[in-house]
Amino acid sequence: MESVMFSCSFTMQGSTRRTGIMTDVHRRFLQLLMTHGVLEEWDVKRLQKHCYKVHDCNAPVEKLEDFINNINSVLESLYIEIKKGVTEDDGRPIYALVNLATTPISKMASDFAENELDLFRKAKEGEFTLHTRAILEMEQHIRETYPDAVKMCNICHSLLIQGQSCETCGIRMHSPCVAKYFKSNAEPRCPNCNDYWPHEIPEVFDPDKEREAGLSKSNRKSLRSRQH
Repeated sequence: MESVMFSCSFTMQGSTRRTGIMTDVHRRFLQLLMTHGVLEEWDVKRLQKHCYKVHDCNAPVEKLEDFINNINSVLESLYIEIKKGVTEDDGRPIYALVNLATTPISKMASDFAENELDLFRKAKEGEFTLHTRAILEMEQHIRETYPDAVKMCNICHSLLIQGQSCETCGIRMHSPCVAKYFKSNAEPRCPNCNDYWPHEIPEVFDPDKEREAGLSKSNRKSLRSRQH
């Protein structure tokens, strides 16, 4: 089942985003991201390096956050943004190009039909989870449409669709937030009521370990192919 996500914005609240300049590197990156739809952070960094290699191999690769902020500053007037989210089940960083506007005209640009929007009403009732891009694109809609039913994470204060909850006071936390909050804690207790936390504490996502495992798997496949 596809993991849902909680999102984080690149631009701090109250700050003014400076309009950037799109080069061929930025344009190719945006075009390829549109083609893929959703990418993990590791793949986004590889994509960025590829675009520099194709169009400007001598230029230093810009810090990813600044690179994407530059693109977002140009997309801002279109109510479109490259948004970063984190999967609720294992804390995996994900990027997606999403439509943020909620005006009647902008809703026509969304990929979601009315019957699909009905799935959000069912998701908030806990019947099933949501696709990663869906939660990124529809977070504002969910907040505005179901303000009394929206569940928030007690740690990061982002929208929560699935996670763990305290059996005493009822607060909820994303699994990655649980992992980080209770890391190296032999006797985890609720941050709100201090009662014992009864759930299994998940592992914190480690991108370096994930890459090593991926490279090891790739090497094993390569070895088997040479043997046959």
